Formats: sequence, C-alpha cells, structure tokens
Amino acid sequence: MTDASFPVSVSVVVPALNEAANLPHVFATLPAWIDEVVLVDGNSVDDTVAVARALRPGLRVVTQTRRGKGNALTEGFAAATGDIIVMIDADGSTDGREIIAFVTALVEGADFAKGSRYAPGGGSDDLSPIRSLGNKVLTMVTNRLYGTRYTDLCYGYNAFWARHLDVMALDCDGFEIETLMNVRAAQAGLVIREVPSHEHSRIHGVSNLHAVRDGLRVLRTILRERTRRADRPVTILQEPATA
Repeated sequence: MTDASFPVSVSVVVPALNEAANLPHVFATLPAWIDEVVLVDGNSVDDTVAVARALRPGLRVVTQTRRGKGNALTEGFAAATGDIIVMIDADGSTDGREIIAFVTALVEGADFAKGSRYAPGGGSDDLSPIRSLGNKVLTMVTNRLYGTRYTDLCYGYNAFWARHLDVMALDCDGFEIETLMNVRAAQAGLVIREVPSHEHSRIHGVSNLHAVRDGLRVLRTILRERTRRADRPVTILQEPATA
C-alpha cells in the first residue's frame, strides 16, 4: 500500500546532525500524505538544513538547544502540530514507507505504535551481535520489571498520539529516550502495539551510538523508572506481518 487517507494529521520528527548526504534518501521515502515534517538540527556544520529545505518545501526547522538524541526528539515533539507524531532517523536506517503501518495501528486503536525488528516481518541489516545481545538482555529486564511483552526495547522507530506526550513527560537527553518512552507508555497504561520494521544500514557517515556506554545508560533508566511504576494494565499487541 503506497497511499492513504487518514482522518487525522500526521507529523514526522527527524533529528539530524550532519546528515546532509542522507536526507535525499530519507525524505524520498516519506509518504506524500504526511502533513508536517519537523527537522531538529543539532547545530550541524554541513548543509543539513539547506538540503532539507530544498527537498521539502514547508519544512519546519527546530534548532536544538542542547545535545543528544533525547533532547532533539523532545524539542521536535514540542514543535509538532499533528494529531499523530512519528519519529524516524535521518541516517537512512528507518524506512519512511513503513509509516503507514504505524499510523494504521494508532487509528485502529493503539495509543503507542512501537517498531520492532524482532516481530514477525521485521529485521535488521545493521545490528551487530553485541548490540543484539545487549538489546535482548535489556528487553528481558524491562519485561520482567514492568510486566510488558516487548520484543525490541532499543529501537527508535515509534509513533504515538500527540495527546499522550504529557503522560510520558520525557526528560532525558541521550539515546535512552526510546527506552524511557517505552517504559513510561507502559506505566501510563497506554495500549501499545508492536509494528514489524526492517532496519537498514546507515547510508553515509558514522553513528554516534556507543553500545556499552549507551547500554549502561539504558539500564540505569530501566532501574530508575521502576520506582515510577503505576498499577495500571498494560496491553501490548503485535501487528500482523504483511505478505
């Protein structure tokens, strides 16, 4: 399915730091029916902003005030005006053509649509053995502590209804932002649906992710948030794989 008509507005938030070479590919995958694209520029020293504006007339640009992916996403979410907010990466690893599956999951009743590389129909061209192992361990710990049934904790392709931003109360700056969102969505009793997603390798440049350092930050987030756990039911569904 390549076209859609939804009775809601959709914003796509794209954090970017020196991603000028990747943006032509990333923007080309975005569906035509997207209402708004918010580029959060982390004070790039290349032509990221100029390239983005040339590719996407009407683009909204937010200049990041601090550092880190978590801060970039938080500022992008605050600037977005759509009913639904989708978060994707600017390095080409997340495929904008999958947005329709995320939005469909939300329109059909989910509060939070969580991408999973391990759900049936998902996959990755980029996960190293150590990152995959670390992700599985962190996912298991989260499921044990919070009663969730996640299959892929550390993945940054997600979508949610903008009205739920307040209950997630995002307040971190680093790569642990995805974990914080997943945990707080569960704590808030949101209906969470996993959507199969295929992660591609970064096209140009080098990732800022450091597996050990950022893995420890994720673990600390999981343990810290344990004290915030709410006694509310958690519903997590898997989106059926498409042929």
